[in-house]
Amino acid sequence: MLRALAVDDERPTLEELVYLLNADPRIGTAEGASDATEALRRINRALESGPDGPDAIDVVFLDIQMPGLDGLDLARLLTGFARPPLVVFVTAHEDFAVQAFDLKAVDYVLKPVRRERLAEAVRRAAERRGTAAVPTPRIPVHEPAPDHITVELGGVTRFVPVDEITHVEAQGDYARLHTDRGSHLVRIPLSTLEERWRARGFVRIHRRHLVALRHIGELRLDAGSVSVLVGAEELQVSRRHARELRDLLMRRP
Repeated sequence: MLRALAVDDERPTLEELVYLLNADPRIGTAEGASDATEALRRINRALESGPDGPDAIDVVFLDIQMPGLDGLDLARLLTGFARPPLVVFVTAHEDFAVQAFDLKAVDYVLKPVRRERLAEAVRRAAERRGTAAVPTPRIPVHEPAPDHITVELGGVTRFVPVDEITHVEAQGDYARLHTDRGSHLVRIPLSTLEERWRARGFVRIHRRHLVALRHIGELRLDAGSVSVLVGAEELQVSRRHARELRDLLMRRP
């Protein structure tokens, strides 16, 4: 069973997180630290204890924005240890997801924390640590239609119509979905969305971009470079994808 440390400078949030972690059957013990400095002292004690010692910690559930040493700083320090604990970021801001991925975070949970979403993060940590996961009861939910994708924003689950998505931008193991009304970050690789949405008219134009053909307003050629206009945004087309894109646009009704 996992031994967890939750780190958050807001006392009510910390107490709620520790409570939810202790309620998960895959968590053996969960304790809290009110700032990164206190957490670092606790983690140092865990490392001195060894992976099988009484003070060991398997996973840290870490807030990002804290006074003094913030969560990203602490995660960077942990990468210098030989056997650091796993890190799950728990934050109210989605803007740091790419940096979290670069730091090899197991998961990125947005506040306010929902029990089911935290349980998924614990499951991922258990799999990464090699701990046998205890099955959790499946909570019945309304399944979105195939022409929607589920996104989370501020603890609220929304179903975004795929037809509203103009283009998708790769951000590590995440993808940012762009619509006329804003953008959403999802933990799905761009290659997965490319395969899933090919039949819906999405085409790869660059290693970082997937575009809906119906939302391309212009194809631009300038001194050998190719770009497309999607709404008000101009996106570069790589050479390897340029010919296929031109052919598809020529055949488009």
